[in-house]
Amino acid sequence: MGEAVDAKHAPLDIIAIGRASVDLYGQQIGSRLEDITSFAKSVGGCPANISVGTARLGLRSALLTRVGDEQMGRFIREQLKREGVSVDGLKTDPDRLTALVLLSVEEEGVSPMIFYRTDCADMALSEDDIDEAFVASARAIVVTGTHFSRPNSDAAQRKAIRIMKARGGKVVFDIDYRPNLWGLAGHAEGFERYVKSDRVSAQLKTVLPDCDLIVGTEEEIMIASGADDCLSALKTIRSLSPATIVLKRGAMGCIVYDGPISDDLEDGVVGKGFPIEVYNVLGAGDAFMSGFLRGWLGGESFATAATWANACGAFAVSRLLCAPEYPTFEELQFFLKNGSKHLALRKDEAINHIHWATTRRRDIPALMALACDHRVQLEDVAAKAGADVSRIPAFKVLTVKAAAKVAAGRAGYGMLLDEKYGRDAMFEFARHPFAWLGRPVELPGSRPLRFEFSQDIGSQLVEWPVDHCIKCLCFYHPDDPAALKEEQQQKLKGLFEAARKVGRELLIEIIAGKHGKLDDTTVPRALEELYALGIKPDWWKLEPQASASAWARIEAVIVKNDPWCRGVVLLGLEAPQDELEAAFAATAKAPIVRGFAVGRTIFINAAEQWLAGRMSDDEAIADMASRFEKLTDAWLAARGRKAA
Repeated sequence: MGEAVDAKHAPLDIIAIGRASVDLYGQQIGSRLEDITSFAKSVGGCPANISVGTARLGLRSALLTRVGDEQMGRFIREQLKREGVSVDGLKTDPDRLTALVLLSVEEEGVSPMIFYRTDCADMALSEDDIDEAFVASARAIVVTGTHFSRPNSDAAQRKAIRIMKARGGKVVFDIDYRPNLWGLAGHAEGFERYVKSDRVSAQLKTVLPDCDLIVGTEEEIMIASGADDCLSALKTIRSLSPATIVLKRGAMGCIVYDGPISDDLEDGVVGKGFPIEVYNVLGAGDAFMSGFLRGWLGGESFATAATWANACGAFAVSRLLCAPEYPTFEELQFFLKNGSKHLALRKDEAINHIHWATTRRRDIPALMALACDHRVQLEDVAAKAGADVSRIPAFKVLTVKAAAKVAAGRAGYGMLLDEKYGRDAMFEFARHPFAWLGRPVELPGSRPLRFEFSQDIGSQLVEWPVDHCIKCLCFYHPDDPAALKEEQQQKLKGLFEAARKVGRELLIEIIAGKHGKLDDTTVPRALEELYALGIKPDWWKLEPQASASAWARIEAVIVKNDPWCRGVVLLGLEAPQDELEAAFAATAKAPIVRGFAVGRTIFINAAEQWLAGRMSDDEAIADMASRFEKLTDAWLAARGRKAA
């Protein structure tokens, strides 16, 4: 069927085959599934989890399966793309729904689940879905136990095995035994791990001879062999297959067997587990497999692969969700080097920050934003024009259309819009392919800082779309009175913690020049003070600085405290066009400055004219688009680039 796989030049490292579902995790911990009132959504299913887990660890991974032609199927496809997983093997089934799973964490190690998989898309996988060229483009495939439970999906996986073996690649078998997916347990027994079945064992035993790596728990090793104890199961598997066998033992770690099986269960490469509080065991095996594959396919020793696997499993059991909680390679290496003082890794601030920063939904290397989150300023304009403030929302829609006209679908464009007058504008924003939207939470002009609608900020943020960024303006000067600074700092600290809790990005805007002297050290000192509190926003929004020295100091503070910060965007403060262009030029040698968010310079003329009835919608859009385009051109020119 062709030449052997050239591992060095294969486009993919691993293709995982089988289940792809949407997991709905109950967010009330220690509660029966009957009592859950809200759920967190994530990609699920053993091979889907493995594809994400391996991609996060740096492997070139793909998922081969089917999803439905509906919103949940599109969610899986889009999320895999965000994770860097190839979807070239992801088929859309027009007749079947994407599988769903409902789960809860009732107590330590107990997670009831309900599988909604009746005639679901992934179980309709067939031989026709297995493209020889696609399978042959990988160094290895992962086949999974559940997809041997039906004739069509069984035939599909066996075809993939034949192609991979003929090409000289590796076949990995994740036994992935779920009794009720074989019809051996009721709908309420989704968490049931083991039901003995001669039928299942006979089926799985025929897979073993073709494998290079076999991974399973004690129960899975037994079902794959038909034996009644772990040692006998290992010997049976060895009699059928020369594959490397990895026995997963939960908190006890794992054992790797790469030769004959002796009478001593410990006679293998023992990978010790990590002392971690068990929060949720679901998905831990898929994280384990991801870590092992990263080492195994990367040419590491079995001991190293086992260590990485156990560490990845530890991350998974210490957090709630499956794939979204798996570590990135940076996060994994930080943990292996530094450890953690927390048995619950989800409580380790340093690790959590690396996880957050290395799993953001999209890369935004540059940002040119039209800011129209102004409230008081537009109320003043309306009052002077004799217009009702009820017209402000319609004007904000026009600003979105102006920004979209300039952006023209290109990367790096965004907006700032507010909740008070900008709801309709946000709906218009969603119709265009912008890169970024920021939303203010501060009460305009407040000092000390107050939030606009409620001081219980966390409860508001839950309702926001996940890709909307929190923006908070704080009038903060390092020479402010101590009591004022303390109040400001605690308010920002609470906002930062709320942002991380609900999974929303945060931009903090610091304006120091309105309440004190602004020199080369002012803003760097302010940022240093906030970083000392553990506040690490995704973005900073700062006023133009007087010198290159000031920007160098700012960059040094950010890089020292948070090398994962997205960067700085410049604010405008209603500065004239020429002043902003000069400010842009002053940042040319400050790579930490990634863009700008300017408002009144762009929209104030149109707002005055339109609200006074002297300018039409189209004229207002054209006026703002012209000004925004001039600024974006000036920014790109200062950076020696063009919009792409």
